[in-house]
Amino acid sequence: MSAVEVTEGSVKVGMCGQPLFYRQAVPPSGEARLCVLLLHGIRFTSENWLQIGTLRALAAAGFRAVALDLPGLGQSKAAEAPAPVGELAPGEFLRQVCEGLQTGPVVVISPSLSGMYSLPFLFQHTQQVKAYIPVAPICTDKFTAEQYSGVQVPTLIVYGDQDTQLGEVSLRNLSHLPNHKVVVMKGAGHPCYLDDPGTWHKSILDFLQTLS
Repeated sequence: MSAVEVTEGSVKVGMCGQPLFYRQAVPPSGEARLCVLLLHGIRFTSENWLQIGTLRALAAAGFRAVALDLPGLGQSKAAEAPAPVGELAPGEFLRQVCEGLQTGPVVVISPSLSGMYSLPFLFQHTQQVKAYIPVAPICTDKFTAEQYSGVQVPTLIVYGDQDTQLGEVSLRNLSHLPNHKVVVMKGAGHPCYLDDPGTWHKSILDFLQTLS
């Protein structure tokens, strides 16, 4: 089997002024089943997904994997964020990202800080979200149980059992999504995917295989 290559690029998003940096891996065959968009937390960047092998694992399993550096962070530092940290960004932001990347209906992996981007996208552009994989995201308390209950998107809630703050709060709120499964990573903290990449990869790949 051919080795998976990781490439780099940038995508223009109207509301950011400057382009956003991304890393991408595609299946060696060139035929991707779905696109998976990987976001990140405030202390992290797309490089973390490269270092722990998530981009290559997804591509090897037949998915197009795109890891974005969020505005104001990493190699997208020059881009202006569409909202202050901790406030909800317009759902239009990720819609423009997906349009620029030509993702089609997308699977969104969203840890921590990136909840301020992924949750508005989930609620405002539900038809563009093929599946949602939140990892203890922020801003889950800004939506009601009733709002959550109206979203049928397949969801895999992942958190580390040592993450007693955001992990538990986000689980409580996200559990109102009717079509969800939960993976609790034993002995893992807030960035649970860094603590146990093997379990992380198995969990997300198993879930992605269930999507029609």
